[in-house]
Amino acid sequence: MVKKHKSGFVNIIGNPNVGKSTLMNAFVGEKLSIITSKAQTTRHRIFGIVNGDDFQVVFSDTPGIIKPAYALQSSMMDFVKSAFEDADVLLYMVEIGEKGLKDEVFFKKIQNSKIPVLLLLNKIDTSEQAALEEQVQHWQNLLPNAEVHPISALENFNLEEVFGRILELLPEGPAYYPKDQFTDKPERFFVNETIREKILLNYKKEIPYAVEVETEEFLEDDDIIRIRSVIMVERDTQKGIIIGHKGAALKKVGVAARKDLEKFFGKQVHIELYVKVNKNWRSNSNQLKRFGYNG
Repeated sequence: MVKKHKSGFVNIIGNPNVGKSTLMNAFVGEKLSIITSKAQTTRHRIFGIVNGDDFQVVFSDTPGIIKPAYALQSSMMDFVKSAFEDADVLLYMVEIGEKGLKDEVFFKKIQNSKIPVLLLLNKIDTSEQAALEEQVQHWQNLLPNAEVHPISALENFNLEEVFGRILELLPEGPAYYPKDQFTDKPERFFVNETIREKILLNYKKEIPYAVEVETEEFLEDDDIIRIRSVIMVERDTQKGIIIGHKGAALKKVGVAARKDLEKFFGKQVHIELYVKVNKNWRSNSNQLKRFGYNG
């Protein structure tokens, strides 16, 4: 008997820094979403596609839920809203000790969800058994419509069981994407995100949040990829900090990004970085559209 093909969108939502990107990367087996300990690391909605002979699961990583303070953050929350609209299965991710979402409207949507909700209680490797049991009970009371699954995305604990359950819940249907594709984003997107990750890791305070990266050139030959990317900041003072004394800080970012990109693309990478001031881009709707937000 021929097995029926299953497919669907499995969307991951939750507060900032609960491990959503780590989870999607673990399922997909590729580093698609950048990961740092800072809030708002994920700004876009990123698809990671897992294919089998008789299934295609389109995972969707979304920005952590926050109360927006400026236009960029509003656009980030629009990506979260869209994740509610097209999900076949919702993965609501929380960590031990957390009590609820930072936005009540989103939380009510989960409580009233008509689609299956798997509540993934993450980072259980950092918890005692008694605390874990108390947390499971807390979430079962709060969201009786959800199935609670304790996991550790970082340690790959219980992910196989969760993936099996996702496959059970998915509807029958054809593949949405070609079977050899593992994301919906183009190469330049991953270049931009890799550079942005290094900025998040290497600079403090407001700097990483005032930055956007645009790759102007991506030329691929058989044995090398040549990349030219521009780091946008909002003020001249930020430009000076990004470049650093005699260009040392910028060089450090470039070297770290090149190493990651060589791993990702599996070939030699040459990367040139420039810094430009793009005043108040985070509040400018035309600039946000240009960088792939607001729509």
